[in-house]
Amino acid sequence: MFSSLKRRRVRGPSLDVVRDIEVAGKVLPLTIRENARATRMTLRIEPGGRALKLTVPEGLPEREVSAFLTRHQGWLMTKLARFSGESEIEDGGSILIRGIAHRIERTGRLRGLTEAVVIDDEAVLKVGGAEEHLRRRIADYLKKEARGELERLVAIYTGRLGRKARSISLKDTRSRWGSCSAQGDLSFSWRIAMAPPKVISYLAAHEVAHLQEMNHGPGFWALCEGLCPETKDAKHWLKRNGTMLHAIDFS
Repeated sequence: MFSSLKRRRVRGPSLDVVRDIEVAGKVLPLTIRENARATRMTLRIEPGGRALKLTVPEGLPEREVSAFLTRHQGWLMTKLARFSGESEIEDGGSILIRGIAHRIERTGRLRGLTEAVVIDDEAVLKVGGAEEHLRRRIADYLKKEARGELERLVAIYTGRLGRKARSISLKDTRSRWGSCSAQGDLSFSWRIAMAPPKVISYLAAHEVAHLQEMNHGPGFWALCEGLCPETKDAKHWLKRNGTMLHAIDFS
């Protein structure tokens, strides 16, 4: 069940144990961390489904950890099945663009723009270039779409607040969809381009609201909902589908 055991030191005298664990034929890194305050074992799938983290009470015997992981193999298989969509980034597969599934179609031309079109009422993403560059070209298209839409929305929302964002950047973060620095620098995950328009609007509103409220208190959420009335629905969509977007492999 396990292989490639290795250790690394973290804060204080405790050790994280990093192992490889095989689930349904897929090998994933598993970090086991002791926590003196923990009263039970807690297993978590990291964003994107590419790693696992197990928090255990301090001094727990190895046999109990192994037994726990064995008991939860079925649970892991079920949960990780949600991330199988990453293999669909291929000719004939599909990709979400602003919440709409587009069939991926290679044009066969080495040159040419990547563009979303409608053919016989079907949404299609036409992609040129060599086959080995397919995923990168789709990622580049999503980055372009995300930047254009987020810059437009940020301009609208900052105008309403009378605030100004110092900069806007796009990243491929796993732990958060966006951030706002004290200096007014906004950062967004370009993967949000795959989400429905209301979710993109919410993300822009969320980070712009931080230009005025650097917290997540009642005042912040009232401001966020004032900018984007669909905040609650959008948050629910991200909670339900966000890990699926993170799981897609564009490398």
